[in-house]
Amino acid sequence: MLHDFLNRREEEKRIKEAGRLPPGQSVTLKFPVLHYGRVPGFNPATWSFRIFGEVEAEKCWTWVEFLQLPTVTITADIHCVTGWSKFDTVWEGPRFRDLMPLFAVRPAARHVIVHAEEGFTTNLPLEVLLDDDVLLAYKFGGKPLEPDHGYPLRLVVPRRYFWKSAKWVRGLEFSVEDRPGFWERAGYHNEGDPFKEERYQPQVSRF
Repeated sequence: MLHDFLNRREEEKRIKEAGRLPPGQSVTLKFPVLHYGRVPGFNPATWSFRIFGEVEAEKCWTWVEFLQLPTVTITADIHCVTGWSKFDTVWEGPRFRDLMPLFAVRPAARHVIVHAEEGFTTNLPLEVLLDDDVLLAYKFGGKPLEPDHGYPLRLVVPRRYFWKSAKWVRGLEFSVEDRPGFWERAGYHNEGDPFKEERYQPQVSRF
């Protein structure tokens, strides 16, 4: 117990000195599990991932087809709105930006609505998703994601608070207009930049 505490304090000191720890955050060496509702089941025979909205040609992959897409591996820091940060996490999956030539986004598209199981959504500007480190990940630390962490597929957007990295993702809708998602409608900030501490909408209390 004491050994774990000292390791965490040493890690936090190193991260702070490197300027990698956003304000109001503390370092964790674990990977906390946070989500609303149940963990959905997964049937590879019926699972699909859909691209739709402001694109020239909609796209839909089965699980087997999705696994054939080229992948990259990234190392990234992740930051939860509840106050923990985990550093040097390793993810693998198709890079968002690399998929775009497959469905030709229309010029009018400015936003992406992320659709996940149980009707959950979150929203992001298209330009944010074009960062080099944004993935549709199905591996963490070299192994398939655990169900609690989004298996079979989650979005990973390291430069936003981690609720924007939706678990159990099933589709991306390209849109002209922004549409706040589940947590954004409940009072979380629409942008979610951890270095700006964009946790909650102004004058909305935490719940």
